[in-house]
Amino acid sequence: MAEGVYFVDATGREKARWHQRKETTMSPLRARMIEDMTLAGLAAGTQQVYVQAVYHLAAHYRRSPDQLSEEEVRAYLLDLRKRGVARGTFKVAHFSLRFLYCQTLGLAWDLLGGKKDCLAAAEAVAARAAG
Repeated sequence: MAEGVYFVDATGREKARWHQRKETTMSPLRARMIEDMTLAGLAAGTQQVYVQAVYHLAAHYRRSPDQLSEEEVRAYLLDLRKRGVARGTFKVAHFSLRFLYCQTLGLAWDLLGGKKDCLAAAEAVAARAAG
């Protein structure tokens, strides 16, 4: 649906610009991660920053996060460190990727907290897929 946006130009005259409202669809992976975060009791703000951090990873590689290897995720996290992002920014990226790969995808990668933390989540994901 086209929608007009009105603004005043430098001469003081009102002008309209028309633009299309972009309809976006949510990927099944993003929807599943949001469902998992909701079930885990994560706050809406936490969910928003986690989804944004996963989006940045996908944009970095121009591929869906479920198509990435552990080495690629490791290289991405190292790149964040090399770029000197703030400690909080790095932690958000690390914990959001840990949630995605351990809780949503059920992968027990050492990189994201070791097998102990991810094994139970991986078993739960496998049981969910089987039943």
